[in-house]
Amino acid sequence: MSLLRRTALALALATAVNALPQAALAETLAGAMAKAYENNPDLNAARAALRAIDENVTIAKAGMRPQVRGVAEVEGTRTNLDVRPPRGLLGQAGRQTDYVASSYGITISQQVFDGFQTLNRVRAAEANVLANRESLRAQEISILLAAVEAYSNIARDQQIVSIRKQNIAFLKEQVAAANARLNVGEGTRTDVSLSEAELASAKAELTAAVSSLKQSEAAYVQIVGETPKGIKQPSAAKKAMPNSLDNAVATGMRENPNIIAAMRGVDAAGFNVKEAEGAMLPGVSLQGSVYKSVNTVDGPGDSLQGTVSARLTVPIYQGGAEYGQIRQAKERLGESQLQVDSARMEVQRTIASAHAQYEAANASITAIRVQIDAANQALNGVVEERNVGQRTTLDVLNAQQNVLEAQEDLAAVQRNAVVASYSLLAATGSLTVRSQGLEVAEYRAEVHYEAVKDKWFGLRTVDGK
Repeated sequence: MSLLRRTALALALATAVNALPQAALAETLAGAMAKAYENNPDLNAARAALRAIDENVTIAKAGMRPQVRGVAEVEGTRTNLDVRPPRGLLGQAGRQTDYVASSYGITISQQVFDGFQTLNRVRAAEANVLANRESLRAQEISILLAAVEAYSNIARDQQIVSIRKQNIAFLKEQVAAANARLNVGEGTRTDVSLSEAELASAKAELTAAVSSLKQSEAAYVQIVGETPKGIKQPSAAKKAMPNSLDNAVATGMRENPNIIAAMRGVDAAGFNVKEAEGAMLPGVSLQGSVYKSVNTVDGPGDSLQGTVSARLTVPIYQGGAEYGQIRQAKERLGESQLQVDSARMEVQRTIASAHAQYEAANASITAIRVQIDAANQALNGVVEERNVGQRTTLDVLNAQQNVLEAQEDLAAVQRNAVVASYSLLAATGSLTVRSQGLEVAEYRAEVHYEAVKDKWFGLRTVDGK
């Protein structure tokens, strides 16, 4: 057995032994996505923002409900009355009266008709809730994809670190072999120097690889919320994968949350136009009030008063602001319609790009594996030829460099294949907890909405804050 083969076998056995204690702690790609879905602070912040947007429906519905106001008032009065004395008497008599008047009552106002402004305001708020639900779904997909990228980056960097460690072991053997040949007069000092220089360079490259691995691990913690443990080379996505580019595009046009959110935005903008136009229509409101007045003895008598009034308001001219608001709402509607077209084009481009990257990565994996086999065979041959004096140390180092580069290229394209496959799922809108069967409770935005949309009273949020 050659020295190269013995070294490779020993390293493989050491790697397998070191991996045994971590087997029970190994994190899967699905597990990492599930933890990111549950723990990621950016995603939880987006969910809180959506819950705040849900309240806009309740706020808009307030215009349909009565407004009740209680009023209490206390007034004190002092009156000094001068009384003239009879003729012939000196001086002047006076009389002072004090009394306190208090009143309290209640007023109820109800808007009967406001040109459908409140109705359209509610409908716009509901459309905005649906749009932001889709935006949240897009955020969820983005976080799941980020977890895939972080996991795959660690797997790639771990492979590169391992490859470079193996390279150092190989180069140490080459330095020892060069010194041995020099001692018996079969080699030169140049061969030793070349081997030592290559070993020093390999150590610097290993340091850079370890640094990259640490950066990838830090990014993983930020996204997933836990320290990576037992990361293994993941496989490309299989669940919900489209079977063709055309199928992927069709699915994306139908299910991508960015497109659906843009379409919901058009609905909201349309209701905003109708709301603005409602300012040109008349309004009708009712108001009823009951007041009780209570006075002291020196004041007027107590009274109880009730009134009911109806008001009709017909807008004639309001300075032109209403016309500007209508035109502004129509322009924003046009902007929203164009954003739908833009979202569709962006989704189509993203799908085509991810599909092309996935196919290219798969083709590269096949080609690089063939390259690695050939490079290893060439390296073995060069080492044997060097041992019999037909090759130089430089030839061996060049052959080893070819193997090293091919192995690192394979690690990179394997990462690219995984990320591209999940990017394709993300672009079609299919990278979800449900489609991937992740073991985590799916967040249901409609639960909070149903709890608050018709709420009349209460200061506490649904979760008790």
